[in-house]
Amino acid sequence: MFTTFLTRREEIEKILNYSFIDPSLLLLAFTHRSFVNENRKLTEEHNERLEFLGDAILGFMVSDFLYRHFPHENEGKLSQQKASLVDSAACALYMQKLDLGPYLLMGKGELLNEGKARETILSDAFEAMIGAIYIDGGLEKVKEFFWGHFEQEVLEILQKPCPNWKADLQDIVQRLYHVQPEYVVMSEEGPDHSKTFHVVVKVAGKEVGSGSGCTKKTAQQAAAQQAIEQGNI
Repeated sequence: MFTTFLTRREEIEKILNYSFIDPSLLLLAFTHRSFVNENRKLTEEHNERLEFLGDAILGFMVSDFLYRHFPHENEGKLSQQKASLVDSAACALYMQKLDLGPYLLMGKGELLNEGKARETILSDAFEAMIGAIYIDGGLEKVKEFFWGHFEQEVLEILQKPCPNWKADLQDIVQRLYHVQPEYVVMSEEGPDHSKTFHVVVKVAGKEVGSGSGCTKKTAQQAAAQQAIEQGNI
């Protein structure tokens, strides 16, 4: 599998519009933990450390962009905009635009579960790729890659209003029942730097919505959105 991947290196680099000095970084960025679990004799390294780094680099680039381009926005608004540009859904969108999912190295079990289509795997691989480019070429190369590919997507995301589902749900529940919605974390999975939280929201003890996200706040927003959109209140 490694050999097959390396023979397709030029295809990937053409899509990225970036040539790696150290191709092992590219390979590592595309190696999911499930592949390592099933191929210990081939490698014991997966992309989670690169993902950790890439998450920080992406967050810095987007924060810098927002600070410079929206000088009159307050910290709360900037944080909301940043979240919409670096969350799991956004990173998966960037990866899908590149159509690099088929190149990911994953275990058979993950493939049978249609793992390539999972938002979290695509998102994590994108962040790992950011980390790999940073180590290989530095921050300027990462900026060239990201803004060269995704400037239009960033502008489109920023133009969309960001609904505050939690605030909307709280207004509805207080008006109808004079109580507060209760958010409960049911489970969490993944490494510390890349957890997925599963949350339910209850009203007067009754579950009215559920959602998942890379932070508790994101999961709570998703749960509130489901409760409102499905008319469970």
